[in-house]
Amino acid sequence: MKIHKSHKIRLYPNDVQKTYFKKACGVSRFAYNWALSRSIETYEKEGKSLSGYDLSKRFNAIKHVEYPWVTEITKWASQKALYNLHAAYKNFFKNIKQGKKLGYPKFKKKNFSKESFYLGLNCVKLKDNRIKIPKLGWVKMAQRLRFTQCKIMSATISCTAGMWFVSITVEQHVPNVKPASSFPIVGVDVGIKSLAVTSDGKVYNNPKALLRNERKLKRLQRLVSRKQKGSSSRKKAVSKLSKHHYKISCIRKDSIHKATTAITKSSSVIVIEDLSLRSMLKNRKLSRLLSDASLSEFHRQIVYKSYWNGVEVIKADRYFPSSKTCSVCGNIKNDLILSDRIYICNHCGAVIDRDINAAINLKQLAVRYTESINACGERGSGFNCSNATKTKPFSLKQEKGNCVGAV
Repeated sequence: MKIHKSHKIRLYPNDVQKTYFKKACGVSRFAYNWALSRSIETYEKEGKSLSGYDLSKRFNAIKHVEYPWVTEITKWASQKALYNLHAAYKNFFKNIKQGKKLGYPKFKKKNFSKESFYLGLNCVKLKDNRIKIPKLGWVKMAQRLRFTQCKIMSATISCTAGMWFVSITVEQHVPNVKPASSFPIVGVDVGIKSLAVTSDGKVYNNPKALLRNERKLKRLQRLVSRKQKGSSSRKKAVSKLSKHHYKISCIRKDSIHKATTAITKSSSVIVIEDLSLRSMLKNRKLSRLLSDASLSEFHRQIVYKSYWNGVEVIKADRYFPSSKTCSVCGNIKNDLILSDRIYICNHCGAVIDRDINAAINLKQLAVRYTESINACGERGSGFNCSNATKTKPFSLKQEKGNCVGAV
């Protein structure tokens, strides 16, 4: 099977190369804003929308005359931005059909939008720990590309906290792998106190990166607010603040990657909860801690890493009472509150950690799910199918964006 993976590597450009990168980011931003203004103008006059191909055709017809400075940069910087706008409009109309918030495309502003540009197929070349950028030359990377015997599909160069990175996406041909039969079925319960607790008793600690670095973060934010806008001292203060934000995100990502990798490489079946994180974040007392834990990213990594390792993922129903159900006798304790960290069953007297109890219930749900499917693929009559759903395998056509994982 074919899978897409990406490897993000830091770059060490010189001053000339940094100038080129900033120009390319500016061209990408300009092309996006140009396409958005033309799309709005065309819709108001003609009542129709422009596709990515139409925008690209119009932009290429005038860029050599009206915007000659665009040609100093690789063509991919502007072309990809035009198709990104088309994708933004598609997401906008999709949200309207689903009844979600509209999210109409907005104009990008300098210093307020992420600096990045795209390099397409067959224009990225690597040699040792260097990458060749069109119309620029070789740029030093911090390390070599981790993947071997693969096809390079694209690359995205971006700036974070004053540091430049390249994210290289590759396509690999890997055999259809299956986990060892000795690997167990694992239920995974995620939360705030612990990042994840598995049914076999393993606990993956939540680093609480934002909470532990909040004091320094507030101090740096005060320093920025006290500086005069546009001054060099304010730029230095903003740089320190952005680097601290980057440090916090790295701590969070590191813990999530280590936990999800360990779980997916030692399981045959994984069952997780289908959480409604958007509604959970409406709780003002828990919203900051929930955002700091980044539970949606944890679930996303579980799904795509399970696909890589041939592990089946089952999602429990959103309203399945995993925490309130006793894993010993099955009694449901409706008066359980969030502060009760130890589960004490009123029926059988069992005493167990709340998170481990929920993880065991998820595992038992998966066991009943697999046992209820006979050789013909039919579920047994004794199982409530509404409590669990099997996730579909990834398809590069149907869910291309989800099957790309950064490592």
